[in-house]
Amino acid sequence: MARLFGLALIALTAFFAEPALAAEAHGLDDAKLTPLWGVPFAGLLLSIAIFPLVAPAFWHRHYGKVTFAWAATLVLPLAAFHGVAITAEAVLHAVLTEYLPFILLLFALFTIAGGILVSGEIRGTPAVNTAMLLLGTASASIVGTTGASMILIRPILRANGRRRHNVHVVVFFIFLVANIGGALSPLGDPPLFIGFLHGVDFFWTTKNLALPTTIVALLLLAIFFALDSWLFAREPHRAKARTRTKPLRICGSINFLLLAGVIAALLLSAAWKPGVAFTLYGVPLEGQDLARDVILLALAGLSLWLTRDEHRAGNEFSWEPIKEVAKLFAGIFIAIIPVIAMLKAGREGPFAWLLAFVTEKDGSPHEAAYFWVTGILSAALDNAPTYLVFFELAGGKADELMGGLGPTLAAISMGAVFMGALTYIGNAPNFMVRAIAEERGIKMPSFFGFIGWSALFLLPVFLILSWLQAWL
Repeated sequence: MARLFGLALIALTAFFAEPALAAEAHGLDDAKLTPLWGVPFAGLLLSIAIFPLVAPAFWHRHYGKVTFAWAATLVLPLAAFHGVAITAEAVLHAVLTEYLPFILLLFALFTIAGGILVSGEIRGTPAVNTAMLLLGTASASIVGTTGASMILIRPILRANGRRRHNVHVVVFFIFLVANIGGALSPLGDPPLFIGFLHGVDFFWTTKNLALPTTIVALLLLAIFFALDSWLFAREPHRAKARTRTKPLRICGSINFLLLAGVIAALLLSAAWKPGVAFTLYGVPLEGQDLARDVILLALAGLSLWLTRDEHRAGNEFSWEPIKEVAKLFAGIFIAIIPVIAMLKAGREGPFAWLLAFVTEKDGSPHEAAYFWVTGILSAALDNAPTYLVFFELAGGKADELMGGLGPTLAAISMGAVFMGALTYIGNAPNFMVRAIAEERGIKMPSFFGFIGWSALFLLPVFLILSWLQAWL
């Protein structure tokens, strides 16, 4: 299916986007768009949410075909109604300037983190579990939520393998390591990288989200420690008995240097402006962005070359998770094209009602509404496209959003990152962690069971955060 996507894109480019035609394409006319153009986007996200639950075998075999079908459902009518040149330019712009940088960063982080093996055996006491969750939360903004999850999930599962009560450990791991810990940099979580690609400074989230992220993380760690202590006291004696442990050992440490290279590549693309640009069928490609993407690919290649095979084998490393993310998000970034165009229409567009909902009577943004609406939709759909939707709804201009509208951008960022933890489908690592835990014999909560855990522990913390934000 990956080949099918590539062939389809090449065919679309060759057939639809001759340079003369592309020069005439100035983007979609949002005045001609109606909410019906959002059906493929909604259908794709609902497919991602529902098929794994009701038809997991079918989804595992055919998710690429389903994704391609939804993308085609948009592209073909769009070309028929709005012209092949405009459609081609819109698709190429989404693929070349948004999707490819997004997936290349995830690919680099996934590959490099997969070469870091944490070996050894420790006993899963409340103190040890809390310390490991704290470590994962702190590292998620450096190696990404995907990277931190893949590095630490197996050690924490081994540490708690003898315990009867261990489901809560994985649930809080998803809350903290796979989501909330990634709120402090564009490396941490896909929504923030989307913001970085749209002009948000690399360290903006670090400076503006440090306090709320710390508050949420510490509250959840305290709740976890209390819950884990209570359950640990009810474990049978054999599970609590002291056993011989092996100290933790980190292998593949060269990959930490490569992760530093990833950070340097992103900073380079933000600071270095060579003034060199290329145009491909009407889509401008900046020299600094191309350099960043080449460096990311080179760093991933170096990781594969320099890391011993046994280290990846110890992590049970496979390419399937990143292949699934690549295929699904290719469809998402294409299907969301008309939704973004309609949002850019603002009060004149079909989503004026949504803008009114997150706007005060005096016309100023309602930060609490942005936080909760972005968050709930991130949990129900996926946090990366949801962040992009509300980023555009708030004006889509990074300079303004980092300036006087800073609280609005912070609310959007927190909603997308924090509430991606409410469901399994809110963020890509959630499903990965669940699958690995179930492979180890842990009976994880169902889709709605996990929402029950979230409602019990996460929503009260977010309510406290909203109350504090009103007074900070």
